[in-house]
Amino acid sequence: MEVRYSADPVRFARMTTDEVRKDFLIDTLFVQDEITMVYSDIDRAIVGSAVPQAKPLILASADELRAEYFCQRRELGVLNIGGSGTVDVDGTSFEMADGDGMYIGMGSKSIKFASNEASSPAKFYLLSYPAHQSYPTAQAKKADAAAVTLGSVEASNKRTIYKYIHPDGIKSCQLVMGFTELQPGCVWNTMPAHTHERRMEVYLYFGMDADTRLFHLMGQPQETRHIVVANQQAVISPSWSIHSGVGTGAYTFCWGMGGENQAFDDMDHVGIGDLK
Repeated sequence: MEVRYSADPVRFARMTTDEVRKDFLIDTLFVQDEITMVYSDIDRAIVGSAVPQAKPLILASADELRAEYFCQRRELGVLNIGGSGTVDVDGTSFEMADGDGMYIGMGSKSIKFASNEASSPAKFYLLSYPAHQSYPTAQAKKADAAAVTLGSVEASNKRTIYKYIHPDGIKSCQLVMGFTELQPGCVWNTMPAHTHERRMEVYLYFGMDADTRLFHLMGQPQETRHIVVANQQAVISPSWSIHSGVGTGAYTFCWGMGGENQAFDDMDHVGIGDLK
């Protein structure tokens, strides 16, 4: 498990492009037949992936957690962005199609990922935060998600937000998670931008062509930078940073948050004219 210690706003303003990428970009996800994970010191988030192709993969604890099993003191969100597969939690198997998600509660001991076909393996995106209360493991189907359409074609940001893990949906201790699909021809996400000092966020960008790139904007509103992101890469966003972006082509992104509260609309909005 890779451990990341991220910069504060003062150091961030002086960082080079390579330094920003090393701190905040995760480009090591979705390796076939491996579980890969990055442990961030920001709100103790763990960002990872599991791609079981030739064999099932078992999610075990790590030395960094000092735990008997991964979810001993943690909760876990899962989103499948690949072929169909299964997630087995303590002997109960959940079928996971492309776009399906699930929540795995604290106290779950045995977690196993598998693909239905090796030629089209499942790609499970993982996001975990510490938990102090156990909630039931539950599956999230795209058809059952709380979908909200925002933006407009004229502003190039018409999009549908699918909420999976949230106070009015699947209950969790602190994890909030879902994904956003942009309509054809729309390339801007989360603009006008916002921050939320009470929690951090992680964006996973996917559904992109090989030559498509996403320019992810981050930093304090008066001191922004960008990271160029390719398909199936993630960006860690501290609470003091905006998190917005624009793509050269179509894309979808998974958002996940953890921290002080779970109120989806707890945002400090930033006017476009105030960005620098």
